[in-house]
Amino acid sequence: MELCQVSIACGSAGEATRIADVLLGERLAACVQTLGPVESRYWWRGTQETASEWLCLVKTRTELIDQIVARVRAEHAYEVPEVIATPIVGGSPDYLAWVAAETSGGDN
Repeated sequence: MELCQVSIACGSAGEATRIADVLLGERLAACVQTLGPVESRYWWRGTQETASEWLCLVKTRTELIDQIVARVRAEHAYEVPEVIATPIVGGSPDYLAWVAAETSGGDN
């Protein structure tokens, strides 16, 4: 089973909390850490922008990425929300087993 960490940038602490709760409630995530505010600098429609954002770091199974993207798009205020998955290539075996178990349908 392949695991990943998904990062999601949110425009407010409330939005980050709501998205974290949805992903956890649907067992799409074992853990969501929320960091912020962070300062983001980016290009949007030809203009360089700066914004305060909150970053959700989601621990999950790679096979759930499409479902996570769909849920984030349904909940997120941004027209094009940042949802980026990074493979987890190693770590504590006990922690990784826990992530896999908690995102396997809640049968634990």
